[in-house]
Amino acid sequence: MATIDGVRRIALSLPRTEEALVRDRVKFRVGRIVYLAFSRDETVMGFAFPKEERESLVSSRPSTFLMPPPSDLRYNWVDARLSAIDDVEMEEIVIDAWRMVVPKRVAAAHLGD
Repeated sequence: MATIDGVRRIALSLPRTEEALVRDRVKFRVGRIVYLAFSRDETVMGFAFPKEERESLVSSRPSTFLMPPPSDLRYNWVDARLSAIDDVEMEEIVIDAWRMVVPKRVAAAHLGD
Protein backbone atom coordinates (compact mmCIF):
# COMPACT_ATOMS: atom_id res chain seq x y z
CA MET A 1 0.00 0.00 0.00
CA ALA A 2 1.33 3.44 -0.93
CA THR A 3 1.70 6.10 1.76
CA ILE A 4 2.06 9.85 1.81
CA ASP A 5 5.62 9.41 3.12
CA GLY A 6 6.49 7.30 0.08
CA VAL A 7 4.94 9.88 -2.23
CA ARG A 8 6.86 12.63 -0.45
CA ARG A 9 10.15 10.76 -0.90
CA ILE A 10 9.60 10.40 -4.66
CA ALA A 11 8.08 13.83 -5.28
CA LEU A 12 10.74 15.79 -3.41
CA SER A 13 13.46 13.99 -5.39
CA LEU A 14 12.07 15.47 -8.61
CA PRO A 15 13.54 18.77 -9.87
CA ARG A 16 11.63 21.98 -9.12
CA THR A 17 9.16 20.24 -6.79
CA GLU A 18 8.12 21.88 -3.56
CA GLU A 19 5.71 20.75 -0.87
CA ALA A 20 2.99 23.07 0.39
CA LEU A 21 0.23 22.90 2.97
CA VAL A 22 -2.89 24.59 1.60
CA ARG A 23 -6.10 24.58 3.66
CA ASP A 24 -4.84 21.61 5.68
CA ARG A 25 -4.05 19.61 2.54
CA VAL A 26 -0.59 18.48 1.48
CA LYS A 27 0.21 19.44 -2.11
CA PHE A 28 3.22 19.07 -4.35
CA ARG A 29 3.82 21.61 -7.06
CA VAL A 30 6.22 23.01 -9.58
CA GLY A 31 6.01 26.78 -9.35
CA ARG A 32 2.32 27.50 -8.98
CA ILE A 33 1.16 24.34 -10.76
CA VAL A 34 -0.03 21.58 -8.43
CA TYR A 35 0.54 18.05 -9.71
CA LEU A 36 -0.27 16.04 -6.54
CA ALA A 37 -2.71 16.81 -3.73
CA PHE A 38 -3.96 14.75 -0.81
CA SER A 39 -7.31 14.65 0.90
CA ARG A 40 -7.28 16.01 4.45
CA ASP A 41 -7.25 12.45 5.85
CA GLU A 42 -4.42 11.54 3.42
CA THR A 43 -6.25 8.49 2.03
CA VAL A 44 -6.89 9.88 -1.47
CA MET A 45 -4.27 11.34 -3.77
CA GLY A 46 -5.29 13.58 -6.64
CA PHE A 47 -2.82 13.82 -9.49
CA ALA A 48 -2.28 15.46 -12.86
CA PHE A 49 -3.65 13.21 -15.59
CA PRO A 50 -4.88 13.85 -19.15
CA LYS A 51 -8.59 14.71 -19.20
CA GLU A 52 -9.19 12.71 -22.36
CA GLU A 53 -7.94 9.49 -20.72
CA ARG A 54 -9.57 10.00 -17.32
CA GLU A 55 -12.87 8.17 -17.90
CA SER A 56 -11.08 5.16 -19.32
CA LEU A 57 -8.76 4.95 -16.31
CA VAL A 58 -11.58 5.29 -13.78
CA SER A 59 -13.81 2.75 -15.53
CA SER A 60 -10.95 0.24 -15.81
CA ARG A 61 -10.36 0.21 -12.03
CA PRO A 62 -13.21 1.97 -10.20
CA SER A 63 -12.13 0.61 -6.82
CA THR A 64 -8.77 2.38 -7.25
CA PHE A 65 -9.40 5.51 -9.32
CA LEU A 66 -12.09 8.14 -8.90
CA MET A 67 -13.29 11.07 -10.95
CA PRO A 68 -12.39 14.38 -9.37
CA PRO A 69 -15.11 16.51 -7.79
CA PRO A 70 -17.32 18.32 -10.33
CA SER A 71 -15.54 21.61 -9.64
CA ASP A 72 -12.24 20.02 -10.78
CA LEU A 73 -13.47 18.32 -13.96
CA ARG A 74 -12.11 21.17 -16.06
CA TYR A 75 -8.56 20.31 -14.97
CA ASN A 76 -6.24 17.49 -16.05
CA TRP A 77 -6.89 15.62 -12.82
CA VAL A 78 -7.97 12.27 -11.35
CA ASP A 79 -7.99 10.77 -7.84
CA ALA A 80 -6.65 7.47 -6.48
CA ARG A 81 -7.18 5.62 -3.23
CA LEU A 82 -3.72 5.17 -1.69
CA SER A 83 -4.76 1.88 -0.12
CA ALA A 84 -5.43 0.44 -3.59
CA ILE A 85 -2.02 1.14 -5.17
CA ASP A 86 1.38 -0.28 -4.38
CA ASP A 87 4.68 1.59 -4.23
CA VAL A 88 5.64 0.73 -7.81
CA GLU A 89 2.38 2.08 -9.25
CA MET A 90 2.55 5.11 -6.94
CA GLU A 91 6.03 6.00 -8.20
CA GLU A 92 4.85 5.73 -11.81
CA ILE A 93 1.84 7.98 -11.07
CA VAL A 94 3.97 10.59 -9.29
CA ILE A 95 6.57 10.74 -12.06
CA ASP A 96 3.96 10.86 -14.84
CA ALA A 97 2.07 13.66 -13.05
CA TRP A 98 5.31 15.62 -12.56
CA ARG A 99 6.19 15.20 -16.25
CA MET A 100 2.92 16.93 -17.15
CA VAL A 101 3.96 20.14 -15.38
CA VAL A 102 7.70 20.54 -16.04
CA PRO A 103 9.36 21.53 -19.29
CA LYS A 104 10.17 18.51 -21.47
CA ARG A 105 13.90 19.25 -21.26
CA VAL A 106 13.78 19.15 -17.42
CA ALA A 107 12.04 15.78 -17.44
CA ALA A 108 14.39 14.41 -20.11
CA ALA A 109 17.49 15.57 -18.21
CA HIS A 110 16.28 14.05 -14.94
CA LEU A 111 14.95 10.78 -16.32
CA GLY A 112 17.60 10.29 -18.99
CA ASP A 113 15.11 10.27 -21.87
